[in-house]
Amino acid sequence: MKLKHIKFALVAVAATTFFVSCSSDNSDTPTPTPPTTELKTEVNLSTSATLGSYLSDKTGRSLYFFSTDANGQSSCTGGCEALWPPFVVDNLTADKLGTGLTLSDFATITTASGKKQVTYKGWPLYYYAPVSGADPYGNAGTNTIEAAGKTSGDGVGGIWFIAKPDYSIMIVRSQLLGHDGKNYKSDYTVGDGVTTYFTDAKGLTLYTFKNDNFQKNNFTKADFSNNAVWPIYETYKIVVPSVLDKSKFSVITVFGKSQLVYNGWPLYYFGQDASVRGANKGISFPAPAVWPVPVKDLPLAI
Repeated sequence: MKLKHIKFALVAVAATTFFVSCSSDNSDTPTPTPPTTELKTEVNLSTSATLGSYLSDKTGRSLYFFSTDANGQSSCTGGCEALWPPFVVDNLTADKLGTGLTLSDFATITTASGKKQVTYKGWPLYYYAPVSGADPYGNAGTNTIEAAGKTSGDGVGGIWFIAKPDYSIMIVRSQLLGHDGKNYKSDYTVGDGVTTYFTDAKGLTLYTFKNDNFQKNNFTKADFSNNAVWPIYETYKIVVPSVLDKSKFSVITVFGKSQLVYNGWPLYYFGQDASVRGANKGISFPAPAVWPVPVKDLPLAI
C-alpha cells in the first residue's frame, strides 16, 4: 500500500511539472499578428522655416503653382514641361492624402500635350526640374527634379510659387478682358498684353476702388445692400507669395466684417465675374480703371 502511494505521488508531480513547463513555454512565445497594409500618402504637407506649410509628394519633393494658370488649365507647354514637369497621381483618393489635406480640393486635368495633371484648389501642380550636369565641354546636362525638402523653384521669374494650402493672395499673369468684351493692357488702354495682378487663393480676381482712401472703404453700404455688386474680400488671414511684402497687407473692419487691404487699398471681388477663375471683367465697369486690379507696385492709398 505504501508503495502505491509513492508511485501515485511521483506520477502527480511529473504531470504537474509537465503542465507548468508547457504553460511557461506558451507564455514566452508571442502570438503572431497578421501584417497590416499601409497606403502611402501621395500628397503631404511639408514645413519650411521661411515658407511655412507647403505641398509635397510622397518622397518630400516640393510642388508648385504657375501664375499663368489662373483659369485652372496648364499653360506650361513645350520646353516649359521639361523644367516644370506636371505632378500626377493615378486615382487620387482620400487615403492617399496626408494630414490636413482634403480630397475635394484636388482634381485631375488633361494638359495640352495629353498628359494628366493633378490640381489643388484649381491650380495645376508642378515639380521643379532645373538642369544639372552641364559642363564647359558642351554637355547640356539633364533636367532633374529637385531633391526632397528643396524649395528653390519658389519665386522663379516672379511667377512660380511653392504650393501652399493657406494662401490668402495669389499672383496671376493674364490678359485683361473687360466687361465690354475688349482686351486691355496694364494701363487700361485697349490692346493685347498680359498683366500681373492679385487674386484670392482660388484664382478669383481682386479689385481696388479708385474712390477709396487709405484703409477706408467708401463703397460698401452699412446694410451691405450693394455688396453683391462689388463684394468685399472678407478674410482676416494674410498669407502671401514670397515675392510680396507681407507688411503692406492689413485687415480693416467694415461694418463688422473683416476686409483685406493692400498698401492702404481695400480689396473687392466683382459680382459679374460670377466666381469664374481668371475672369476680370470688372476692370472696365462702369468704365476702364475705375476698379483696377491690385498689382505689386500699387501706389500707397491716401
